[in-house]
Amino acid sequence: MCVIWGIPYLFIRVAVAEISPEVLVFCRAGIAAVILLPFAFRRGAASRLRRRWLPVLAFAAIEIGIPWLALSSAEQQITSSLAGLLISAVPLVATVIALVLGTAERTRPVALAGLLVGIVGVGLVVGLDIRAGNWFPIAQVLLVAVCYAVGPAILSRYLADQPGVAVMAFALAATAIAYVPLAVLTWPAAMPSPSALFAVALLALICTALAFVLFAQLIAEIGPVRSTVITYVNPAVAAVLGVVALGENLTPAMIGGFALILGGSVLATRRARPAAAEA
Repeated sequence: MCVIWGIPYLFIRVAVAEISPEVLVFCRAGIAAVILLPFAFRRGAASRLRRRWLPVLAFAAIEIGIPWLALSSAEQQITSSLAGLLISAVPLVATVIALVLGTAERTRPVALAGLLVGIVGVGLVVGLDIRAGNWFPIAQVLLVAVCYAVGPAILSRYLADQPGVAVMAFALAATAIAYVPLAVLTWPAAMPSPSALFAVALLALICTALAFVLFAQLIAEIGPVRSTVITYVNPAVAAVLGVVALGENLTPAMIGGFALILGGSVLATRRARPAAAEA
């Protein structure tokens, strides 16, 4: 899973060089939905999800529709390495959301210190000398991080008792349907190159359809908490692939910032030790 969800940044960068982000989201979601929907209908999940259509649509928008478009648009202007490293801030965003909504256990000094360290790390990754023209794609990637932090909360609160593969299948289908008009308007005039077509196919088949099936199985094996460990490794995979395959620049500040983000995430999300039981 760390590899499968670490490589999309590279192939998104390749795909959006020739096709629009809207077409990429439509193709990726549509192909994956066609593959996963038969599994959902075979297990009879369609009838059970009928009463949960609103959370499914909300999950589709927050976890798929909005972040995929924002990430694809951002990677038209920034490197896949930078995008991947910024996504590592997802645990920090989740902690901030929990503190704002009052769902965190309590505001511990260690957690606040972790947030501060993580914010410094994000600053190093982005660079303190952001040019005026680069702030918007950075904001788009940070929006993706927010969506990726909120999406699992919707899933765990409203759809935890539903089959994971079925939820993903219908969310992908809803996303593909919603993007039909945008894809038609931005459809490429000429046939994309084989490399772009390969990137789209890999994103849909491996990084979406297969990934969702494996992730559901991973959660069943080790639980939702331990499965989030992949969040700490995906950005490293994205950064290495960007440097090796695309020749992207990875500065010492970006590497140090990534380390601070990981350390801050660990501190911010670490559970408090239970108090000793009284005799």
